[in-house]
Amino acid sequence: MTALKRQKLDLDKKFKGVSETPASFDLFVAIHDFIEHIERDPFLSKGISNRSKANLELDIITKYNYLRKIYQGLEDINVKSNTDLGHERYMTIRELTKIQKKDVSDSNSFWKKREVSRKLTGIVYERLSAYLSEPVKTKSK
Repeated sequence: MTALKRQKLDLDKKFKGVSETPASFDLFVAIHDFIEHIERDPFLSKGISNRSKANLELDIITKYNYLRKIYQGLEDINVKSNTDLGHERYMTIRELTKIQKKDVSDSNSFWKKREVSRKLTGIVYERLSAYLSEPVKTKSK
Protein backbone atom coordinates (compact mmCIF):
# COMPACT_ATOMS: atom_id res chain seq x y z
CA MET A 1 0.00 0.00 0.00
CA THR A 2 1.38 3.41 -0.93
CA ALA A 3 1.98 6.05 1.71
CA LEU A 4 -0.69 8.24 0.10
CA LYS A 5 -3.30 5.47 0.31
CA ARG A 6 -2.35 4.83 3.95
CA GLN A 7 -2.76 8.54 4.75
CA LYS A 8 -6.17 8.55 3.07
CA LEU A 9 -7.31 5.43 4.97
CA ASP A 10 -6.10 6.85 8.28
CA LEU A 11 -7.85 10.17 7.60
CA ASP A 12 -11.04 8.31 6.63
CA LYS A 13 -10.91 6.35 9.89
CA LYS A 14 -10.51 9.50 12.02
CA PHE A 15 -13.35 11.24 10.17
CA LYS A 16 -15.59 8.20 10.55
CA GLY A 17 -15.04 8.50 14.30
CA VAL A 18 -16.38 12.06 14.22
CA SER A 19 -19.29 11.36 11.87
CA GLU A 20 -20.52 8.28 13.77
CA THR A 21 -20.10 9.50 17.36
CA PRO A 22 -23.33 10.63 19.02
CA ALA A 23 -23.58 14.15 20.44
CA SER A 24 -21.71 13.82 23.73
CA PHE A 25 -18.30 14.54 25.17
CA ASP A 26 -17.06 11.67 22.99
CA LEU A 27 -17.83 13.77 19.90
CA PHE A 28 -15.34 16.37 21.09
CA VAL A 29 -12.79 13.64 21.80
CA ALA A 30 -13.28 12.35 18.24
CA ILE A 31 -12.75 15.88 16.88
CA HIS A 32 -9.61 16.12 19.03
CA ASP A 33 -8.33 12.86 17.56
CA PHE A 34 -9.10 14.04 14.00
CA ILE A 35 -7.20 17.32 14.50
CA GLU A 36 -4.36 15.54 16.30
CA HIS A 37 -3.99 13.23 13.30
CA ILE A 38 -3.66 16.24 11.00
CA GLU A 39 -1.27 18.06 13.35
CA ARG A 40 1.06 15.05 13.53
CA ASP A 41 1.28 14.65 9.76
CA PRO A 42 3.20 17.53 8.11
CA PHE A 43 1.86 16.53 4.70
CA LEU A 44 -1.77 16.80 5.87
CA SER A 45 -1.04 20.04 7.72
CA LYS A 46 0.31 21.47 4.48
CA GLY A 47 -3.00 20.54 2.83
CA ILE A 48 -4.92 23.11 4.87
CA SER A 49 -2.61 26.06 4.25
CA ASN A 50 -3.80 29.36 2.80
CA ARG A 51 -1.57 28.84 -0.25
CA SER A 52 -4.35 26.95 -1.99
CA LYS A 53 -7.03 28.90 -3.83
CA ALA A 54 -9.61 26.26 -2.88
CA ASN A 55 -8.70 26.64 0.79
CA LEU A 56 -9.06 30.40 0.58
CA GLU A 57 -12.45 30.13 -1.13
CA LEU A 58 -13.71 27.66 1.50
CA ASP A 59 -12.10 29.62 4.36
CA ILE A 60 -10.54 26.38 5.55
CA ILE A 61 -8.12 28.04 7.97
CA THR A 62 -10.94 29.68 9.96
CA LYS A 63 -12.86 26.41 10.12
CA TYR A 64 -9.75 24.46 11.06
CA ASN A 65 -8.80 26.99 13.75
CA TYR A 66 -12.24 26.61 15.37
CA LEU A 67 -11.76 22.84 15.50
CA ARG A 68 -8.24 23.37 16.77
CA LYS A 69 -9.68 25.25 19.76
CA ILE A 70 -11.49 22.04 20.70
CA TYR A 71 -8.28 20.08 20.25
CA GLN A 72 -6.29 22.52 22.40
CA GLY A 73 -9.04 22.68 25.03
CA LEU A 74 -8.98 18.92 25.50
CA GLU A 75 -5.20 19.00 25.72
CA ASP A 76 -5.45 21.75 28.36
CA ILE A 77 -8.08 19.92 30.45
CA ASN A 78 -5.58 17.23 31.39
CA VAL A 79 -2.68 19.56 32.20
CA LYS A 80 -2.41 21.32 35.53
CA SER A 81 -0.25 24.37 35.03
CA ASN A 82 0.47 27.68 36.70
CA THR A 83 1.08 29.24 33.29
CA ASP A 84 -1.42 31.88 32.20
CA LEU A 85 -3.21 30.36 29.23
CA GLY A 86 -5.31 33.41 28.47
CA HIS A 87 -9.03 34.06 28.78
CA GLU A 88 -10.11 32.29 25.61
CA ARG A 89 -8.33 29.04 26.49
CA TYR A 90 -9.69 29.11 30.05
CA MET A 91 -13.22 29.58 28.73
CA THR A 92 -12.72 26.68 26.33
CA ILE A 93 -11.48 24.46 29.18
CA ARG A 94 -14.44 25.49 31.32
CA GLU A 95 -17.04 24.74 28.64
CA LEU A 96 -15.49 21.43 27.60
CA THR A 97 -15.21 20.38 31.26
CA LYS A 98 -18.93 21.06 31.70
CA ILE A 99 -19.69 18.87 28.69
CA GLN A 100 -17.42 16.17 30.11
CA LYS A 101 -19.46 16.28 33.36
CA LYS A 102 -22.67 16.05 31.30
CA ASP A 103 -23.63 19.60 32.31
CA VAL A 104 -24.94 20.61 28.89
CA SER A 105 -27.08 23.55 27.93
CA ASP A 106 -27.37 25.93 25.02
CA SER A 107 -25.53 28.56 27.06
CA ASN A 108 -22.39 26.47 26.46
CA SER A 109 -21.10 27.65 23.09
CA PHE A 110 -19.33 24.40 22.23
CA TRP A 111 -22.37 22.30 23.09
CA LYS A 112 -24.66 24.66 21.20
CA LYS A 113 -22.42 24.38 18.12
CA ARG A 114 -21.76 20.63 18.37
CA GLU A 115 -23.37 19.86 15.01
CA VAL A 116 -21.62 22.86 13.45
CA SER A 117 -18.35 21.39 14.74
CA ARG A 118 -19.22 18.07 13.13
CA LYS A 119 -20.05 19.86 9.87
CA LEU A 120 -16.78 21.84 9.95
CA THR A 121 -14.90 18.60 10.46
CA GLY A 122 -16.62 17.28 7.33
CA ILE A 123 -15.58 20.32 5.32
CA VAL A 124 -11.95 20.02 6.45
CA TYR A 125 -12.07 16.27 5.74
CA GLU A 126 -13.44 16.82 2.21
CA ARG A 127 -10.76 19.41 1.47
CA LEU A 128 -7.98 17.12 2.71
CA SER A 129 -9.41 14.20 0.73
CA ALA A 130 -9.30 16.35 -2.39
CA TYR A 131 -5.75 17.41 -1.52
CA LEU A 132 -4.69 13.77 -1.20
CA SER A 133 -6.25 13.09 -4.61
CA GLU A 134 -4.42 15.89 -6.41
CA PRO A 135 -1.69 14.94 -8.90
CA VAL A 136 1.59 14.02 -7.22
CA LYS A 137 3.57 16.77 -8.98
CA THR A 138 1.76 19.46 -6.90
CA LYS A 139 2.88 17.85 -3.66
CA SER A 140 6.57 18.64 -3.55
CA LYS A 141 7.94 18.69 -0.03
